[in-house]
This record gives sequence, structure tokens and C-alpha cells, in this order.
Amino acid sequence: MALTTNQPVTRDQAKVMNRYDITKRMLTYLHHDEAVIGGIGYSNFDLWAASESPNGRRQQNFYMLGSMGLAVPIALGVALAQPKRKVIALEGDGSILMQLAALGTVAARDQKNLTIVILDNGAYQITGGQKTLTDQGVDIVAVAKASGLEQSAWAADESAFEEMIERAMKEDGPWLIGCRIDTNKPVDTTERDPSRIRDQFMRGMGVKK
Repeated sequence: MALTTNQPVTRDQAKVMNRYDITKRMLTYLHHDEAVIGGIGYSNFDLWAASESPNGRRQQNFYMLGSMGLAVPIALGVALAQPKRKVIALEGDGSILMQLAALGTVAARDQKNLTIVILDNGAYQITGGQKTLTDQGVDIVAVAKASGLEQSAWAADESAFEEMIERAMKEDGPWLIGCRIDTNKPVDTTERDPSRIRDQFMRGMGVKK
């Protein structure tokens, strides 16, 4: 089953979007306490910034600190533990390249409540902007499909991304959505308090008062 009803695009054809903007757009489609696991660096920095509201920051987000490549494995664990809850792994291209085997594991598990969003700017931006292999020809969506994640596609633009997220939140996965993003600096920086991040997430998951 195709992830989008529109004509599929390649990585090179996909529009380069703003990371904070599409993260903010993604959050508008979360209405049922879905869990979001933010990969290290700018992926979770903008998740942190986008989750600010007058009622406080969203407790169902988990902000990873110093654990490169583990957003998908952690999200899979949450999805296994709480199969009735939709779970999103928000991961960068550099990090997913370190854990490509995780894509095959998700496919083998056929984890229906899990969505993987890859934010791909072709750079290890937080460490100085060194190029990743996605800038040199590696296509994460193609790798995902070859790993067994048939419902994988590049978001052509912001509207397509919203359509894909909305569908993923309503229908069974697993899904993988590839997003070309710019190299802009994040809007804010995640608070570096591991104990507080853990406790807030546990409360958001309903396993701690």
C-alpha cells in the first residue's frame, strides 16, 4: 500500500523544508497522546521548541541526549509496550545511518502503531556540518523499502507531509516518511536534565503519577 495517493517523488525531487515548521505541523495532527521520540541534536531541539504551549510542554515527547541512532529502537520499544498508542520516531539522517538494521527489525515486527520520520539535510549539522552519505547518494526511503518497510515515501512538500502524517495517525503502519530539510539553526535548545525528561515522559505514558 502506498503511503501517499500522490505521484511518488525521489529524494532529489522533494522540496527542502524547514525542520521547525514541519515539526510544528506534525504536532497539530497529534490528538490522542501519541508518543514522539526525538533523536539527538537538532531533531529534538526543534521538537522541544515546537511543543511549547500556554498549558506547558507536551509530556508525551521523549528528548534523547547523547544516544545517537537510538530513536527508532526506543520508539519500537514504546510501541511494543503500549500497542494501542501511536508512536513516532523523529530521527536525523546521520543517526539513522548508524542504525539501519533497526528498519529491518521494525519491518520484521510489522509494528503497526509505529511511524518513522526521517529529517534529512545530508549533514551532521550539530558537529560542524560534515556531509552524511545521504548527500552522496544513499536514499533512506529506498533503504527502508528494501528492508521491508513497504509504506515508505518521501514527502514532496509540506502539504504532502501533512497528508502522510494524518494518514499514519489513522491507519496501521509501520510507516516511514522521508523529509528533506534545510540546515537552519534550531529555534531553541532542549533542557539537558535527563531525570526530568524521563519522569515527564513516564507521566505522559501513564506509567508514573
